Amino acid sequence: MLLVEIMIGVVLITSWIHFQMLKRKNNYKTALLASHIDSSEEMKRTLAMGLYLRFRKEQEDNNNSIKANSVFIKQDPFTFESFVAEVFEKARGGNTWVSPPTGDFGVDFEHDTKEGKYLGQVKCYKEDVPFGPIAVIHSNMIKQGAIGGYVVTTGSFTKYAREYAEELNIELVDGVRLVEIWLAGLENAEQEIKQVIPEYI
Repeated sequence: MLLVEIMIGVVLITSWIHFQMLKRKNNYKTALLASHIDSSEEMKRTLAMGLYLRFRKEQEDNNNSIKANSVFIKQDPFTFESFVAEVFEKARGGNTWVSPPTGDFGVDFEHDTKEGKYLGQVKCYKEDVPFGPIAVIHSNMIKQGAIGGYVVTTGSFTKYAREYAEELNIELVDGVRLVEIWLAGLENAEQEIKQVIPEYI
């Protein structure tokens, strides 16, 4: 009986050690990948393109449409608004609220922080965004008394859009910057898990 208990103990200890080694190896791989993504502009641009393909509006007669399968995630542009709001909430704290798809007057989400309210508009574009969405967010900021705003796109912004946004307290977030904020939010979530479960590595 004692021999059986010792054998079971040895198996349990060996299994636990093996599990810890696998966990550390997986965490190392995750950290290595995150480090590579963080330092690689090309990787961030690829991820930004992937976000565009994931959330872009599909035309029914488009032969190049992306269909969901066992690898690809395919969602509509309205889901992109929720995705972006969640990214900002995880990366910067506070609470977000996503507007209904119609009648939002150009405000796709609100972000309440300790400092105050920010208004956001998102565009799933491959083209550079012009200054129009910036003007709409700025107008809504004034009407609602918001302290700042975001215009977020999977693409980028025209030169005139960037000039227009100067000194308006509106952050222009292109696809690469969105990926950076997304990664920061994932890192924050991991830190929160470590605080709740100290033995999480």
